[in-house]
Amino acid sequence: MERIVPIGMLLLLPFLASAKTWIVGGSSSIQQAVNKAAPGDTILVEKGIYYEKGLLINKRIYLKGIDRPVLDGEKKYEIISVKADGVIVEGLHLQYSGVSGWNDIAGIKIYDAKDVIIRGNTLDYTFFGIFSLNSGSCIISGNTIRSNAPDDIQSGNGIHCWKCDRMQILDNVITRHRDGIYFEFVTNSLIRGNQSFSNARYGLHFMFSNNDTYQGNLFRHNEAGVSVMFSHGVKMLGNTFTENQGGGAYGILMKEISDSQVEGNHFTANTSGIYMEGTTRVRVTENTFSDNGWAMKIQASCADNTITRNNFLGNTFDVATNGTLVLNTFDNNYWDKYEGYDLDRNGIGDVPYHPVSMYAMIAEKNPSVMMLFHSFMVSLLDKTEKVIPSITPVNLRDDKPYMKQLKL
Repeated sequence: MERIVPIGMLLLLPFLASAKTWIVGGSSSIQQAVNKAAPGDTILVEKGIYYEKGLLINKRIYLKGIDRPVLDGEKKYEIISVKADGVIVEGLHLQYSGVSGWNDIAGIKIYDAKDVIIRGNTLDYTFFGIFSLNSGSCIISGNTIRSNAPDDIQSGNGIHCWKCDRMQILDNVITRHRDGIYFEFVTNSLIRGNQSFSNARYGLHFMFSNNDTYQGNLFRHNEAGVSVMFSHGVKMLGNTFTENQGGGAYGILMKEISDSQVEGNHFTANTSGIYMEGTTRVRVTENTFSDNGWAMKIQASCADNTITRNNFLGNTFDVATNGTLVLNTFDNNYWDKYEGYDLDRNGIGDVPYHPVSMYAMIAEKNPSVMMLFHSFMVSLLDKTEKVIPSITPVNLRDDKPYMKQLKL
Protein backbone atom coordinates (compact mmCIF):
# COMPACT_ATOMS: atom_id res chain seq x y z
CA MET A 1 0.00 0.00 0.00
CA GLU A 2 1.33 3.42 -0.95
CA ARG A 3 -0.44 6.72 -0.26
CA ILE A 4 0.63 10.25 -1.05
CA VAL A 5 -0.23 12.88 1.55
CA PRO A 6 0.76 16.58 1.57
CA ILE A 7 3.54 16.98 4.07
CA GLY A 8 1.85 19.96 5.72
CA MET A 9 -0.91 17.65 6.97
CA LEU A 10 1.59 15.57 8.92
CA LEU A 11 3.78 18.45 10.15
CA LEU A 12 6.94 16.56 9.23
CA LEU A 13 10.23 17.82 7.90
CA PRO A 14 9.50 20.71 5.49
CA PHE A 15 12.27 20.17 2.96
CA LEU A 16 10.32 21.96 0.23
CA ALA A 17 6.87 23.51 -0.01
CA SER A 18 5.92 20.92 -2.65
CA ALA A 19 7.40 17.90 -0.85
CA LYS A 20 5.22 14.82 -0.43
CA THR A 21 4.97 12.02 2.09
CA TRP A 22 4.91 8.40 0.96
CA ILE A 23 3.56 5.76 3.32
CA VAL A 24 4.86 2.21 2.93
CA GLY A 25 3.21 -0.74 4.65
CA GLY A 26 2.07 -4.32 4.24
CA SER A 27 3.82 -6.00 1.34
CA SER A 28 4.92 -2.74 -0.29
CA SER A 29 8.54 -2.07 -1.19
CA ILE A 30 10.53 0.69 0.46
CA GLN A 31 12.87 0.73 -2.54
CA GLN A 32 9.96 1.39 -4.92
CA ALA A 33 8.88 4.33 -2.76
CA VAL A 34 12.44 5.69 -2.80
CA ASN A 35 12.57 5.34 -6.58
CA LYS A 36 9.30 7.26 -7.00
CA ALA A 37 10.05 9.94 -4.42
CA ALA A 38 11.50 13.31 -5.35
CA PRO A 39 14.34 14.97 -3.42
CA GLY A 40 12.94 16.43 -0.22
CA ASP A 41 10.13 13.90 0.14
CA THR A 42 9.40 11.90 3.29
CA ILE A 43 8.89 8.13 3.35
CA LEU A 44 7.08 6.70 6.37
CA VAL A 45 7.53 2.97 6.91
CA GLU A 46 4.81 1.28 8.92
CA LYS A 47 5.37 -1.55 11.38
CA GLY A 48 6.34 -4.88 9.79
CA ILE A 49 9.29 -6.87 8.46
CA TYR A 50 10.86 -5.80 5.17
CA TYR A 51 13.33 -7.77 3.04
CA GLU A 52 14.74 -5.18 0.67
CA LYS A 53 17.92 -7.05 -0.39
CA GLY A 54 19.93 -3.86 -0.08
CA LEU A 55 18.02 -0.57 0.12
CA LEU A 56 19.69 2.19 -1.93
CA ILE A 57 18.96 5.81 -1.05
CA ASN A 58 20.37 8.01 -3.80
CA LYS A 59 18.37 11.19 -3.27
CA ARG A 60 17.71 13.58 -0.39
CA ILE A 61 14.80 12.01 1.49
CA TYR A 62 13.62 11.55 5.07
CA LEU A 63 13.15 7.83 5.82
CA LYS A 64 11.28 7.36 9.08
CA GLY A 65 10.01 4.23 10.78
CA ILE A 66 6.63 4.16 12.55
CA ASP A 67 6.48 1.72 15.51
CA ARG A 68 9.98 0.44 14.76
CA PRO A 69 9.64 -1.52 11.48
CA VAL A 70 12.27 -4.20 10.86
CA LEU A 71 14.58 -4.28 7.84
CA ASP A 72 16.17 -7.72 7.60
CA GLY A 73 19.37 -8.25 5.61
CA GLU A 74 18.90 -12.05 5.62
CA LYS A 75 22.59 -12.42 6.59
CA LYS A 76 23.46 -11.61 2.96
CA TYR A 77 23.08 -7.92 2.19
CA GLU A 78 24.09 -4.44 3.23
CA ILE A 79 20.78 -3.23 4.61
CA ILE A 80 20.81 0.51 3.77
CA SER A 81 23.27 2.28 1.45
CA VAL A 82 23.14 6.10 1.56
CA LYS A 83 24.60 7.80 -1.52
CA ALA A 84 23.12 11.32 -1.37
CA ASP A 85 23.54 14.45 0.71
CA GLY A 86 21.01 15.49 3.33
CA VAL A 87 19.43 12.07 3.92
CA ILE A 88 17.75 11.35 7.27
CA VAL A 89 17.22 7.78 8.51
CA GLU A 90 15.29 7.46 11.76
CA GLY A 91 13.32 5.00 13.86
CA LEU A 92 14.18 1.74 12.11
CA HIS A 93 15.20 -1.66 13.45
CA LEU A 94 17.87 -3.22 11.24
CA GLN A 95 19.02 -6.80 11.69
CA TYR A 96 21.15 -9.55 10.17
CA SER A 97 23.33 -7.85 7.58
CA GLY A 98 25.71 -9.92 5.50
CA VAL A 99 29.18 -10.79 6.74
CA SER A 100 32.29 -10.61 4.58
CA GLY A 101 36.02 -11.06 4.97
CA TRP A 102 36.79 -8.65 2.12
CA ASN A 103 33.85 -6.24 1.89
CA ASP A 104 32.86 -3.86 4.69
CA ILE A 105 29.16 -4.69 4.77
CA ALA A 106 27.17 -2.54 7.18
CA GLY A 107 23.72 -2.07 8.59
CA ILE A 108 23.82 1.52 7.32
CA LYS A 109 26.66 2.79 5.11
CA ILE A 110 27.17 6.39 4.04
CA TYR A 111 29.11 6.80 0.77
CA ASP A 112 30.74 10.14 -0.15
CA ALA A 113 27.92 12.24 1.29
CA LYS A 114 27.47 15.17 3.63
CA ASP A 115 24.81 16.42 6.05
CA VAL A 116 23.42 12.91 6.60
CA ILE A 117 21.59 12.21 9.86
CA ILE A 118 21.28 8.69 11.26
CA ARG A 119 19.34 8.83 14.53
CA GLY A 120 17.23 6.75 16.87
CA ASN A 121 17.72 3.41 15.11
CA THR A 122 18.37 -0.06 16.52
CA LEU A 123 20.91 -2.30 14.78
CA ASP A 124 21.17 -5.93 15.83
CA TYR A 125 23.61 -8.55 14.53
CA THR A 126 25.09 -6.47 11.72
CA PHE A 127 28.71 -6.90 10.58
CA PHE A 128 29.61 -3.21 10.71
CA GLY A 129 26.88 -1.19 12.37
CA ILE A 130 27.01 2.33 10.89
CA PHE A 131 29.85 2.99 8.43
CA SER A 132 30.69 6.46 7.10
CA LEU A 133 33.04 6.56 4.12
CA ASN A 134 34.65 9.77 2.84
CA SER A 135 31.81 11.90 4.20
CA GLY A 136 31.38 15.09 6.18
CA SER A 137 29.11 17.02 8.55
CA CYS A 138 27.07 13.93 9.37
CA ILE A 139 25.28 13.25 12.66
CA ILE A 140 25.01 9.74 14.11
CA SER A 141 22.97 10.00 17.29
CA GLY A 142 20.81 8.02 19.68
CA ASN A 143 21.31 4.65 18.01
CA THR A 144 21.59 1.28 19.77
CA ILE A 145 24.09 -0.98 18.02
CA ARG A 146 24.52 -4.59 19.18
CA SER A 147 26.38 -7.57 17.79
CA ASN A 148 26.76 -11.11 19.00
CA ALA A 149 29.97 -12.07 17.21
CA PRO A 150 32.09 -14.48 19.28
CA ASP A 151 35.36 -12.69 18.39
CA ASP A 152 36.76 -9.65 16.57
CA ILE A 153 37.35 -11.63 13.34
CA GLN A 154 33.63 -12.20 12.77
CA SER A 155 32.56 -8.67 13.61
CA GLY A 156 33.20 -5.21 12.23
CA ASN A 157 33.04 -1.99 14.23
CA GLY A 158 29.91 -0.51 15.73
CA ILE A 159 30.42 3.00 14.32
CA HIS A 160 33.19 3.24 11.74
CA CYS A 161 34.32 6.51 10.14
CA TRP A 162 37.03 6.65 7.46
CA LYS A 163 38.35 9.85 5.90
CA CYS A 164 35.61 12.07 7.29
CA ASP A 165 35.38 15.63 8.62
CA ARG A 166 33.09 17.45 11.08
CA MET A 167 31.32 14.31 12.22
CA GLN A 168 29.13 14.18 15.35
CA ILE A 169 28.80 10.84 17.14
CA LEU A 170 26.32 11.49 19.95
CA ASP A 171 24.53 9.44 22.64
CA ASN A 172 24.84 6.02 21.01
CA VAL A 173 25.01 2.67 22.80
CA ILE A 174 27.45 0.18 21.22
CA THR A 175 28.28 -3.31 22.46
CA ARG A 176 29.85 -6.62 21.37
CA HIS A 177 31.41 -5.36 18.15
CA ARG A 178 35.12 -5.49 17.25
CA ASP A 179 35.67 -1.85 18.18
CA GLY A 180 32.80 0.19 19.53
CA ILE A 181 33.79 3.41 17.71
CA TYR A 182 36.56 3.57 15.10
CA PHE A 183 38.05 6.73 13.53
CA GLU A 184 40.72 6.78 10.84
CA PHE A 185 41.68 9.99 9.02
CA VAL A 186 38.80 11.82 10.73
CA THR A 187 39.20 15.50 11.62
CA ASN A 188 37.37 18.26 13.51
CA SER A 189 34.81 15.83 14.93
CA LEU A 190 32.97 15.24 18.20
CA ILE A 191 32.28 11.99 20.05
CA ARG A 192 30.02 12.77 23.02
CA GLY A 193 27.74 10.96 25.45
CA ASN A 194 28.21 7.45 24.02
CA GLN A 195 28.31 4.17 25.92
CA SER A 196 30.73 1.62 24.46
CA PHE A 197 31.10 -1.58 26.46
CA SER A 198 31.92 -5.30 26.23
CA ASN A 199 33.46 -4.99 22.77
CA ALA A 200 35.88 -7.66 21.51
CA ARG A 201 38.79 -5.23 21.16
CA TYR A 202 38.55 -1.46 21.82
CA GLY A 203 35.70 0.64 23.11
CA LEU A 204 37.18 3.49 21.06
CA HIS A 205 39.97 3.18 18.51
CA PHE A 206 41.26 5.98 16.36
CA MET A 207 44.32 6.61 14.24
CA PHE A 208 45.64 9.53 12.17
CA SER A 209 42.71 11.67 13.33
CA ASN A 210 43.46 15.23 14.35
CA ASN A 211 41.64 18.00 16.22
CA ASP A 212 38.86 15.77 17.52
CA THR A 213 37.05 15.92 20.88
CA TYR A 214 35.90 12.94 22.98
CA GLN A 215 33.66 14.11 25.80
CA GLY A 216 31.40 12.53 28.41
CA ASN A 217 31.59 8.96 27.10
CA LEU A 218 31.57 5.69 29.04
CA PHE A 219 34.07 2.99 28.02
CA ARG A 220 33.52 -0.08 30.18
CA HIS A 221 34.72 -3.66 30.20
CA ASN A 222 36.24 -3.68 26.72
CA GLU A 223 38.81 -6.35 25.95
CA ALA A 224 41.69 -3.89 25.48
CA GLY A 225 40.18 -0.58 26.57
CA VAL A 226 40.62 2.52 24.38
CA SER A 227 43.40 3.28 21.89
CA VAL A 228 44.33 6.76 20.59
CA MET A 229 47.22 6.66 18.12
CA PHE A 230 49.23 8.82 15.69
CA SER A 231 47.22 12.01 16.13
CA HIS A 232 47.48 15.56 17.45
CA GLY A 233 45.15 18.19 18.83
CA VAL A 234 42.97 15.63 20.60
CA LYS A 235 40.76 16.62 23.55
CA MET A 236 39.63 13.83 25.90
CA LEU A 237 37.31 15.45 28.43
CA GLY A 238 35.08 14.08 31.18
CA ASN A 239 35.03 10.45 30.06
CA THR A 240 34.82 7.34 32.24
CA PHE A 241 37.20 4.45 31.61
CA THR A 242 36.33 1.51 33.84
CA GLU A 243 36.84 -2.25 34.20
CA ASN A 244 39.02 -2.61 31.11
CA GLN A 245 41.10 -5.49 32.42
CA GLY A 246 43.56 -8.04 31.06
CA GLY A 247 47.21 -8.60 30.30
CA GLY A 248 47.16 -6.08 27.44
CA ALA A 249 44.32 -3.85 28.63
CA TYR A 250 44.26 -0.23 29.77
CA GLY A 251 41.78 2.53 30.30
CA ILE A 252 43.41 4.40 27.43
CA LEU A 253 46.53 3.82 25.36
CA MET A 254 48.08 6.97 23.90
CA LYS A 255 50.72 6.24 21.29
CA GLU A 256 52.48 8.95 19.25
CA ILE A 257 50.07 11.64 20.43
CA SER A 258 51.04 15.31 20.64
CA ASP A 259 49.59 18.66 21.67
CA SER A 260 46.56 17.11 23.32
CA GLN A 261 44.51 17.38 26.50
CA VAL A 262 43.26 14.72 28.95
CA GLU A 263 41.06 16.48 31.50
CA GLY A 264 38.32 15.64 33.98
CA ASN A 265 38.23 11.90 33.26
CA HIS A 266 37.68 9.00 35.67
CA PHE A 267 39.92 5.93 35.40
CA THR A 268 38.56 3.19 37.65
CA ALA A 269 39.40 -0.51 38.05
CA ASN A 270 41.50 -0.82 34.89
CA THR A 271 44.66 -2.88 34.57
CA SER A 272 46.37 0.42 33.64
CA GLY A 273 44.56 3.73 33.73
CA ILE A 274 46.72 5.49 31.12
CA TYR A 275 49.52 3.94 29.07
CA MET A 276 51.62 6.58 27.27
CA GLU A 277 54.18 5.80 24.58
CA GLY A 278 55.84 8.37 22.34
CA THR A 279 53.57 11.18 23.56
CA THR A 280 54.66 14.81 23.61
CA ARG A 281 53.08 17.97 24.97
CA VAL A 282 50.06 16.22 26.42
CA ARG A 283 48.44 17.85 29.44
CA VAL A 284 46.89 15.40 31.92
CA THR A 285 44.92 17.40 34.47
CA GLU A 286 42.03 17.12 36.95
CA ASN A 287 41.54 13.39 36.39
CA THR A 288 40.76 10.80 39.06
CA PHE A 289 42.66 7.50 39.05
CA SER A 290 41.10 5.02 41.47
CA ASP A 291 41.54 1.29 42.11
CA ASN A 292 43.62 0.60 39.01
CA GLY A 293 46.52 -1.83 38.83
CA TRP A 294 48.76 0.93 37.51
CA ALA A 295 47.34 4.44 37.48
CA MET A 296 49.79 5.51 34.75
CA LYS A 297 52.50 3.83 32.72
CA ILE A 298 54.72 6.43 31.06
CA GLN A 299 57.40 5.08 28.78
CA ALA A 300 60.80 6.74 28.48
CA SER A 301 59.89 7.77 24.92
CA CYS A 302 57.48 10.39 26.31
CA ALA A 303 58.54 14.04 26.67
CA ASP A 304 57.20 17.43 27.68
CA ASN A 305 53.98 16.03 29.14
CA THR A 306 52.45 17.71 32.18
CA ILE A 307 50.62 15.72 34.85
CA THR A 308 49.03 18.13 37.30
CA ARG A 309 46.08 18.43 39.72
CA ASN A 310 45.03 14.78 39.53
CA ASN A 311 43.79 12.48 42.32
CA PHE A 312 45.51 9.09 42.76
CA LEU A 313 43.39 6.89 45.02
CA GLY A 314 43.74 3.22 45.91
CA ASN A 315 45.87 2.20 42.93
CA THR A 316 48.20 -0.77 43.35
CA PHE A 317 50.96 1.30 41.70
CA ASP A 318 50.72 5.00 40.98
CA VAL A 319 53.27 5.35 38.16
CA ALA A 320 55.52 2.97 36.25
CA THR A 321 58.19 3.69 33.65
CA ASN A 322 60.80 1.72 31.75
CA GLY A 323 63.76 4.09 32.07
CA THR A 324 65.54 6.54 34.31
CA LEU A 325 65.46 9.57 31.99
CA VAL A 326 62.63 11.89 33.07
CA LEU A 327 61.37 14.45 30.54
CA ASN A 328 57.88 14.97 31.96
CA THR A 329 56.53 17.17 34.74
CA PHE A 330 54.51 15.95 37.75
CA ASP A 331 53.15 18.82 39.78
CA ASN A 332 50.43 19.53 42.39
CA ASN A 333 48.77 16.10 42.42
CA TYR A 334 47.14 14.32 45.34
CA TRP A 335 48.65 10.90 46.14
CA ASP A 336 46.97 8.79 48.81
CA LYS A 337 50.28 6.96 49.42
CA TYR A 338 52.11 10.19 50.29
CA GLU A 339 53.59 10.02 53.79
CA GLY A 340 55.10 13.49 53.96
CA TYR A 341 54.24 16.41 56.22
CA ASP A 342 53.09 20.01 55.92
CA LEU A 343 54.76 22.10 58.64
CA ASP A 344 53.73 25.45 57.20
CA ARG A 345 50.12 24.23 56.73
CA ASN A 346 49.71 25.59 53.23
CA GLY A 347 48.15 22.36 51.94
CA ILE A 348 51.28 21.38 50.02
CA GLY A 349 53.65 18.65 51.22
CA ASP A 350 57.05 19.90 52.35
CA VAL A 351 58.94 16.96 50.82
CA PRO A 352 58.58 15.60 47.27
CA TYR A 353 56.64 12.45 46.50
CA HIS A 354 58.24 9.76 44.33
CA PRO A 355 55.34 7.90 42.69
CA VAL A 356 57.48 5.15 41.11
CA SER A 357 58.21 2.35 43.54
CA MET A 358 61.02 -0.10 43.07
CA TYR A 359 58.58 -2.97 43.00
CA ALA A 360 56.54 -1.27 40.28
CA MET A 361 59.63 -1.19 38.05
CA ILE A 362 60.40 -4.84 38.78
CA ALA A 363 56.79 -5.92 38.17
CA GLU A 364 56.72 -3.96 34.90
CA LYS A 365 59.47 -6.22 33.51
CA ASN A 366 58.58 -9.41 35.42
CA PRO A 367 54.81 -9.64 36.05
CA SER A 368 55.15 -13.00 37.83
CA VAL A 369 56.74 -11.31 40.87
CA MET A 370 53.33 -9.88 41.76
CA MET A 371 52.75 -13.05 43.78
CA LEU A 372 55.12 -11.56 46.38
CA PHE A 373 53.28 -8.26 46.58
CA HIS A 374 52.46 -7.10 50.14
CA SER A 375 55.11 -9.38 51.59
CA PHE A 376 57.32 -8.00 54.37
CA MET A 377 60.46 -8.17 52.21
CA VAL A 378 58.88 -6.20 49.37
CA SER A 379 57.68 -3.50 51.79
CA LEU A 380 61.17 -3.29 53.28
CA LEU A 381 62.79 -2.96 49.86
CA ASP A 382 60.38 -0.21 48.83
CA LYS A 383 61.04 1.75 52.02
CA THR A 384 64.77 1.40 51.50
CA GLU A 385 64.47 2.54 47.89
CA LYS A 386 62.68 5.71 48.94
CA VAL A 387 65.49 6.61 51.35
CA ILE A 388 68.39 5.60 49.09
CA PRO A 389 67.18 5.47 45.46
CA SER A 390 69.05 3.03 43.25
CA ILE A 391 66.87 1.85 40.35
CA THR A 392 63.90 4.24 40.43
CA PRO A 393 64.20 7.52 38.48
CA VAL A 394 65.17 10.14 41.04
CA ASN A 395 63.80 13.05 39.01
CA LEU A 396 60.36 11.52 38.52
CA ARG A 397 58.75 13.21 41.47
CA ASP A 398 56.01 15.60 42.48
CA ASP A 399 57.70 18.48 44.31
CA LYS A 400 54.40 19.99 45.44
CA PRO A 401 52.01 17.17 46.34
CA TYR A 402 48.67 18.13 47.83
CA MET A 403 47.95 16.96 51.35
CA LYS A 404 44.19 16.57 50.76
CA GLN A 405 42.21 15.08 47.94
CA LEU A 406 41.34 17.60 45.26
CA LYS A 407 37.70 18.47 44.68
CA LEU A 408 37.38 17.94 40.94
